[in-house]
Order: sequence, then C-alpha cells, then structure tokens
Amino acid sequence: MAQRFGGRYSPQGSATGPAPVAPPVVKPRGRWRANILFLSAFAFLFPAFGDAPDAMLLGLVAGGLLVLAAWLSREGITARAEWEARKVARRPAVPRILLGAIATGAALAVGGIAAHGLSLYPALYALAGAALHLGTFGLDPFSDKGMEGVDRFQTDRVARAVAEGEQTLAQMKDAILRAGDRALETRVDRFAQSARALFRQVESDPGDLTAARKYLSVYLQGARDATAKFADLWAQTRDAKARADYESLLTDLETTFADRSRALLEGGRTDLDIEIGVLRDRLKYETRSPGGPVPPQV
Repeated sequence: MAQRFGGRYSPQGSATGPAPVAPPVVKPRGRWRANILFLSAFAFLFPAFGDAPDAMLLGLVAGGLLVLAAWLSREGITARAEWEARKVARRPAVPRILLGAIATGAALAVGGIAAHGLSLYPALYALAGAALHLGTFGLDPFSDKGMEGVDRFQTDRVARAVAEGEQTLAQMKDAILRAGDRALETRVDRFAQSARALFRQVESDPGDLTAARKYLSVYLQGARDATAKFADLWAQTRDAKARADYESLLTDLETTFADRSRALLEGGRTDLDIEIGVLRDRLKYETRSPGGPVPPQV
C-alpha cells in the first residue's frame, strides 16, 4: 500500500532533535558494470545446453567463472568505496577486483578451449579479458590509509567494535520494518547516522575506543532491544503514547551520540593544542637568537 512520505522538514516530520553529523556517504562507482558482467555469463550458459557433453561442460564452467568474476568485482568495488570514504582505513584483506580479473580471464580461456581446442587463442583471450577487466574496474587498494604510527592492536579492537555496532544497527533496522511505518524507519535512519558518525570518529582515533565503548555496545544494544519491543507493540496496538516515548528515546540517544562524538573531537583538538604548545616552547628554548646567550644543554 502507499505510504506517506515523512522527513525532518515535511509537515508530518519531526523537527526535534539535533542534526547528526553525517558520516561519509559510500557511493560505489561502477557497480552497474559488474551487473553487465553478470549478464554476459549467459553468453556461455545458454548455448552450452545445445552442445555435446564436453562442450556443454566447458560452457557451464566458463559461465560460472564469469558469474564469480562479477560477484567478486561488485564486492571489491564496494570495499574500495568504503576505503576511499574513510580517513583511516586498512586495505581490503582480499583483492576481490584482481581476483575478478583472473576469473574473467579464466572464463574466456575456457570458452576459447571450447571453441578452438588447445591452442594459442585461449591464452590470448585470457590476457585480453583480464586486461579489459582491470581497465574497466580498476584495482583494489593495496595499502593502508592514515595508519602511520597507529597501534595495530588498537585498530583491530576498533574494527571489531565497529563491526558489532554495524550489525546491531542492521538488526535495529530490521526490527523497525515490522512496524510498517515509513516515518519511523526514517527516524531510525537518522539515529543510525549519529551512531555512524561516532564510529568514524573512533576509527580516526583508536585511542577513543575506551571512552566510547559503552556507546558502541550497551547503548546500541539497548536501542535495538527497545526497537524490537516497540515494533511488536505498535503493530498490534498503534499506541500513540508508546510511539511518543520511543521517539523521545531516539532523540535522547541521538543527542548522547552527537555529544560523545563532539567531546571526542574536542578532546583530540585539546591534545593537539597541548602538543603544539610544548613543541613551540621547546623550539623557543633551543633556538639561540643572534647575540643572545647560549641555552644550557639538556
């Protein structure tokens, strides 16, 4: 059924609550090309069923490899977009786009064997296919970004905490869908933006994890559980008071997460100001002015 659009600035939207700090928007480029690669697999799959058994097997293998290449490429594009959107990020553990290029080359090689037998042509097809794939989709990130001087153990802890937080947000999103209310879904999305802003802040400075731990676990899990209970109640009773209480809870949590993100950011600025001040004092002390006294050796 049709649903009324609701937003922060719409007539029925809620204008209360702080505007969350929007995290970087992940917009993968080139995913439509991966979808075309999916479709190209049918060029091997459909004709295979009219061929001899050996040719049919090779056609199915070639089509399957193209499907695998398309899937790897699409996942690699998404991982690269997330890497580009963050100031501090590790390179993807698996170079999916590169593996997709290899799978594309292998698919064309198998197709060439089916058409020409064992000859030079399958090898040429493989090289051309892999090269065209890399030219179309590019390469995976092969280096970490913003990780100089960062404790690996701390970043691993942050990565696990953020992954758990994202899973909790996904469960919260699934729970509110049971309410069948577009405005509530939008409201939960706003809260998720505030939570992800805190995720990005902790990723930028892994040392903030201890201060933000309860926000990434206890508060998020409490919001998820409250959402699940409210969605079930709202679907059955349409209790206006329960809805108002739930929206008030989300507003309080939004404020809490926004304040925590701001506090961590300001704390980082304070530490930087102190460090700069110390360095300036040290430089003034160690730099001898012309004709001035020689500073004592430390």
